[in-house]
Amino acid sequence: MGDSVHETILDRRIVIIGAGQAGLSTAYFLQRDGLRAGVDFEILDANPTPGGAWSHRWDALTFDLVNGVYGLPGTQRPDADPGEPAREVIKRYYGAYETDRGLDVSRPWRVSAVEPADDPRRPFTVRAEHPRGDRRTYRAGAVINGTGTWDRPYVPWYPGRFEGRRLTTRDFPEPGDFAGQRVLVVGGGISAVEFVILLDEAGATPIWSTRTPPRWREVPFDTEWGLDVENRVAARTRAGLRPLSVVAATGLPRTPRFVPAIESGVLSSRGPIARLLPDGVEFADGTTESVDVIIWATGFRASLGQLAPLRIRERTGGVLMADDDVSVVKVPGLFLVGYGRSASTLGATRAGRRAARAAVRFTDALDAPLSFSAPGRD
Repeated sequence: MGDSVHETILDRRIVIIGAGQAGLSTAYFLQRDGLRAGVDFEILDANPTPGGAWSHRWDALTFDLVNGVYGLPGTQRPDADPGEPAREVIKRYYGAYETDRGLDVSRPWRVSAVEPADDPRRPFTVRAEHPRGDRRTYRAGAVINGTGTWDRPYVPWYPGRFEGRRLTTRDFPEPGDFAGQRVLVVGGGISAVEFVILLDEAGATPIWSTRTPPRWREVPFDTEWGLDVENRVAARTRAGLRPLSVVAATGLPRTPRFVPAIESGVLSSRGPIARLLPDGVEFADGTTESVDVIIWATGFRASLGQLAPLRIRERTGGVLMADDDVSVVKVPGLFLVGYGRSASTLGATRAGRRAARAAVRFTDALDAPLSFSAPGRD
């Protein structure tokens, strides 16, 4: 890469990883506490544009189909044409939020590692890389991780091998691309349900597989219900267990959009898969189906690989969280937002507030006061 590659060392009181709902919410509350973006704290985001995981969503996911988007702190939920792709609405909304508040998000900078450091005033080393090869090393007093799950789609293992096309939720193109094809959609969550309906509308033949029968819920998916779900998720993360999938904690909403597909049988699960076949699958009931494509809409895992040097995982596979649901018990000064109970957009805002306050308290209590001038930026 030659002489064009730059390596820079920067001091920051706090580094935020990820500029999605959780990261931007955290930045808002840090600013309310008097901290300055680009001087006292830095936001690093791997995406080339604003919008977080939303920036990767498919065109057919229009704004009227989005379930539970809440406004960023200090603003209202955005108004938009219901038929506009949700991706474009959120990209525009987040981008304006960053600009209006002077958040100066550094992108596209992907954090490769967060490591412990010997400096008691700056106990973390955050290493980030730019696609062109440039590198930054941040010496940080605290780290707030808000990388979500989008980078880690989960694909379950089954015996056998399927030789056709295989996709995950993050790879989904446009429904029309599957016209005339038989498509197996695996998964029991909202994305799987939407895929089945979109594929049916586009002239494909969708086949739906879930591990357990779908639980259609008539109860309103309101704030009270959301808090109940968050509390159940928090009980697991406070025990160091992996967070449950969203559908495992919520069930599926029997919305007006879904009812016709439920009643017509389009949204009828064939049950769990027993094994994969070269040209299809065998289900647990012994029946088989030939399919052209399998879409694994089987959820995501928390994207925490950059934190591996800190060894935060428990033997149970999860991360042991404190009672505030943002502080990592094993590593003081490390905070997770968008993890566990804060994986929802509503929970992410509350987590941002708690993490910001906790990070300020933590850095205030370090051996010496942290007072950084603004070092040079490349």
